Amino acid sequence: MTTEVRLRPVRDDDLPMFFAHEQDPQANWMAAFGPKDPSDRAAFDAHWARIRADERIVNRTVTADGEVVGHVAAFPVDDRIEVSYWIDPGRWGRGYATAGLAALLRELPQRPVRARAAKDNAASLAVLRKCGFVVVGEDSGYAPARGAEVEEYVLELPAEGPDQAGR
Repeated sequence: MTTEVRLRPVRDDDLPMFFAHEQDPQANWMAAFGPKDPSDRAAFDAHWARIRADERIVNRTVTADGEVVGHVAAFPVDDRIEVSYWIDPGRWGRGYATAGLAALLRELPQRPVRARAAKDNAASLAVLRKCGFVVVGEDSGYAPARGAEVEEYVLELPAEGPDQAGR
């Protein structure tokens, strides 16, 4: 990839682009565990206000050559840190998710770090594996985008061992 991928703090003017990214039905299907109603702008705004106000959550805008291509986040779940990401579906397959997640992982001193992905989301599983995550379990839950229970893998970036996230 010759494009320069960077992270920066989320700004107010990023939110309309993030909302637009979430309108893609295929992206919602793949993510599975996204918003109940992606078209509900009020719920979107409330969600982002809540997570931006929480000092425990690390939110970053992913840019490629200065253009917003998505976002990455790290957030507490019980006593662990989990990560997630959402890349503009029009830019899938260009390495932005992998580069953005790797950059976020370099910011996080904590290990282990966990992630989750629907078992049939091969692209997301590939991103996580490229960043050093390994499957450590399985789970399932109701996925609003699919209107059904969906099986998922629980992955972890180990506390020790080779770090493939570019550190």
